[in-house]
Amino acid sequence: MELKLYDTLTREKRVFTPIDPARVRMYVCGPTVYDFAHIGNARPVIVFDVLYRLLRHLYGEKHVTYVRNITDVDDKINARAAERSIPIRELTDETYKNFKSDVEALGCLPPTVEPRATEHIEEMKALIERLVKSGHAYFAEDNVLFNVPSMKDYGQLSKRPLDEMIAGARVEVAPYKKDPTDFVLWKPSKAGEPGWPSPAGIKGQGRPGWHIECSAMAWKHLGETFDIHGGGIDLVFPHHENEIAQSRCAFHTGVMANYWMHNGFLQVEGEKMSKSLGNFFTIHELLADWPGEVLRFNMLRTHYRQPIDWTVKGLEESWKALVSWTAAPEFAEGHEEKFAPSVIESLCDDLNTPMMMTALHGLHGAGDNAALAASLRALGFRQRPESKKTVDAEMVQTLIAARSSAKQEKNFKEADRIRDELAAMGVVLKDSKDGTTWEVAR
Repeated sequence: MELKLYDTLTREKRVFTPIDPARVRMYVCGPTVYDFAHIGNARPVIVFDVLYRLLRHLYGEKHVTYVRNITDVDDKINARAAERSIPIRELTDETYKNFKSDVEALGCLPPTVEPRATEHIEEMKALIERLVKSGHAYFAEDNVLFNVPSMKDYGQLSKRPLDEMIAGARVEVAPYKKDPTDFVLWKPSKAGEPGWPSPAGIKGQGRPGWHIECSAMAWKHLGETFDIHGGGIDLVFPHHENEIAQSRCAFHTGVMANYWMHNGFLQVEGEKMSKSLGNFFTIHELLADWPGEVLRFNMLRTHYRQPIDWTVKGLEESWKALVSWTAAPEFAEGHEEKFAPSVIESLCDDLNTPMMMTALHGLHGAGDNAALAASLRALGFRQRPESKKTVDAEMVQTLIAARSSAKQEKNFKEADRIRDELAAMGVVLKDSKDGTTWEVAR
């Protein structure tokens, strides 16, 4: 069956034609391992896991290579390790272990390769030296910077005007830059920061910029050009734009990847997820109160390119549907993982998971339990969730009392944290002049 994917670079849905059908290659930007991943981070993990499963079905398991990197050198990592007074490697190992456990609970397959940035420093230095030699990068005060104007067609992915690129580049407009849009490939390490011998032409220890990490890891494991590059829509600029610039200029190629895929934003109960709003949830927190299968199901009800509104009501609906669809003995007793034709047809239309849900509902309504069960297992649903979600009323009352005490003591940070904990349990609070009441959202 013909697979069509929406390509952010060309802004159109295109028939997928791999460079080599015997070696289909996909790279997806993975986590920066300094803390638990939030539910927004789970969206690309789930979306591209479904695509990985589909590609394996279409081309064969042995013919698909999926690379999802681990960023383990970053300013946030340095700051968190210092805050906790632990070695950086201890922090990144712990966080990476937590991430793997969380995404496994979401039903995701492990990628073919999960490269760590710190294990690819030599590849990064080799790319930087190529860019300097070809005139696309330059030295400035122990930094190496990519010279954006040296690439005539820079900006094709995001299609932003120059002033927006300067404003949104997330880089300091330092006096030593040749152009405000230039970005760092390598920078000197400060005392207490991780460092490695710098590329040729610079003395002392340094560390890579963020963008060069992914270019180097993709090159190492997938080659100079490959089939699909994926990630969240927030990565289009500057990260993916700069990856393209580095890789194309280093290898003198027309493209880095033939298809660029991006999932949409996630908001919670109609608002942008934010710690200040008290609606920031990690995957780990949600898994304490919701089965991983339910979280996965709920994520797939919305098309990956559309914004998703993450609500308790939606989770309850997903739970109910999944319990019903996995009730037949064929799900518990069977082992076959096979997409039904109607499911394949939906997924081949740019991962149209809402249409896929309709197809699964059709199988359920027709009583085709064997096909339904095999399709669900092929989609990563491994076990039936419990049929009823219960809440410990005594625990809820204890937490409400603790929140009330925290508010009286003007410890609003702790009060917000308790509200978040209750919300993750599916408990909705209602504050009034008479006190606080609660209910389980439906």
